[in-house]
Amino acid sequence: MSRTKEHRLAMRRNMVASLFQHETISTTIEKAKEVKPFAEKLITLAKKGTLAARRQAISMLGNRDIIDNESGEAVRKGTVIGKLFTEIGPRYLDRPGGYTRIIRLSLRRLGDNGELVLLQLLGPDEAPRGKKKKRSRKGKKAAGPAKAEQPAAADEVVEAEVVEAEAVKAEDAPEPTQTEEAAEAADADEQTEKE
Repeated sequence: MSRTKEHRLAMRRNMVASLFQHETISTTIEKAKEVKPFAEKLITLAKKGTLAARRQAISMLGNRDIIDNESGEAVRKGTVIGKLFTEIGPRYLDRPGGYTRIIRLSLRRLGDNGELVLLQLLGPDEAPRGKKKKRSRKGKKAAGPAKAEQPAAADEVVEAEVVEAEAVKAEDAPEPTQTEEAAEAADADEQTEKE
């Protein structure tokens, strides 16, 4: 990063505080990769919610005020640690990790042409990704959990894929010609006459 230890620490604290305040920041890929583990550690502390965890987070990050501009005047909205422990931490209680994501942008920074990315906190409605199945050396899938043990959401995904496949088949099927339609209508008439 071409910075001294103190400068790197200050940059990391400032960027994480901005991430918690705004929930998304734009930065370079190198800085985002440096900041991401630090932000995730702080969110894990916030999930604990204890006084000791709050004090540890303050010592690691600091406790900067959140200031908003309303009608030309600066208004204090709280602190970064307060938002972390009241809003962000409880949002991820059922998530074991992976609270942030890096999205690459097609833009480049003026001056040094650095690759720009968005570093974001995941939304409350985003479910954690399923675990990947491990593969053995021969390329075969290792024995995973039984199908009955999979969560209901996985079953819904499979059902949705089946419905999509049927819809695609219906779209790809050729439309019946007039002679086929006439034959089907004649068959229907014969069945009604027999009844």
